[in-house]
Amino acid sequence: MNKLIFLFFIVFSSTINASGDVALGESKSQPCVGCHGPQGNSFIPGFPKLAGQGAGYLVKQLKDFKSGVRSDPIMAGQVALLSEDDMADIAIYYSVQQISQGFAKNDANIELGQNIYRGGKKDTQVTACIACHGPQGLGIPSAKFPSLASQHAMYLVKQLQAFRQDTLNEQTGGSAASRANDYEGMMINFTKSLTNTEIEAISQYLAGLH
Repeated sequence: MNKLIFLFFIVFSSTINASGDVALGESKSQPCVGCHGPQGNSFIPGFPKLAGQGAGYLVKQLKDFKSGVRSDPIMAGQVALLSEDDMADIAIYYSVQQISQGFAKNDANIELGQNIYRGGKKDTQVTACIACHGPQGLGIPSAKFPSLASQHAMYLVKQLQAFRQDTLNEQTGGSAASRANDYEGMMINFTKSLTNTEIEAISQYLAGLH
C-alpha cells in the first residue's frame, strides 16, 4: 500500500483511547518539574516542553524510554518505576496544559525553515513536515504525531540530528547516539539529507510558530 495512503488510513481510522486521571497526573508529575518546568513548560531549552503534547505520543515515549527503544540515561531512571497507569495519568495531565509561546532567534532563517516544513525537499524527495505535523505544527494526536509549535529550538535540533545520526551510523558502521523510535522510519527518512543549516532553520521556524 502506498505509504501516504496508509498514513491517511492510520490517521482517520485511529481512535483516541484517552485514559488517565488529570489530578493524579499532576501529583505524579512532580519529579518531572525540575527538567520540564511547571505545567510542562520547560525553562531549559535542552529539555522539551510537554504542555499541550498529545497524550498518546507522551505515553509512547515513556514506554520507549522504559524499554530502551529510545535511549536517555536521565529518562531511563525517571520511568523505571512507572506503571502503565502512571504513564497514562502523567500524559493526560500534560496534554491538557497550555504550552508557553516560543520565539525564534532574530537572525533565524525563517524562510528556509518554512519552505522545508511546508514544501519538503523535492531534490531529495523529502516529504513536507506539514503532512504529519499540520499547518500550525500541532501534530496529529490520533496518529501519535507530536505537536512541534513553540517547542524549544535547541531541543528540536538535537532530536532531528539524532534521527539523522541513525542513517550516518548505518552508512559508516558507527555507533554514535541516535534515535530510531519513529513510525515506519519516517523521521529517519526525512532527516537523512538535511544539513545542519536546514535543521537549525526548521527548528527556529517551529519555535516561533504559534
